[in-house]
Amino acid sequence: MSRQQTQEPDATPTTYGVRPIGVVRSPRAVPRHDHWGGVTSLIELDPTVLQPEAVTGLEEFSHLEVVFHFHLVPESDAVTGAVHPRGRTDLPRLGILAQRLKERPNRLGVSRCELVRVDGLTLHVRALDALDGTPVLDVKPYQRLFQPDSEAVREPAWLHEAMSAYYF
Repeated sequence: MSRQQTQEPDATPTTYGVRPIGVVRSPRAVPRHDHWGGVTSLIELDPTVLQPEAVTGLEEFSHLEVVFHFHLVPESDAVTGAVHPRGRTDLPRLGILAQRLKERPNRLGVSRCELVRVDGLTLHVRALDALDGTPVLDVKPYQRLFQPDSEAVREPAWLHEAMSAYYF
């Protein structure tokens, strides 16, 4: 018997295609590391992709998790090894998967932000660390049920000092 007759075909593709469901409209168009807390942005959802009912009930949540593409980072800049966070040589070299650097292999970002209001397919948000024109791949309501017990979360000591101005 051939492989096809005895097994299911391999369903794991080698690449995935995604299409944006919207775009970020932000006063920030140039990458900066810090002070995202006061930034108010819009997520304009695409009406050719989503129906108006896609946001029904979203206004009941205070925060969102947004998945987006770091569209300004060329694929050739992707890091697949280790680098110093924020380019700071006083910090330890970390593997790309041990930090939230934008030069990730797939250049995907995940951010939590405050949902200020829903206006049709436009989401008004605060503290979304994404630049103007950033393609939005998904939006999910933040739900504490899906987060680990914060007492059990472990982080390196240097992280709080290095990131102290990120939102403030």
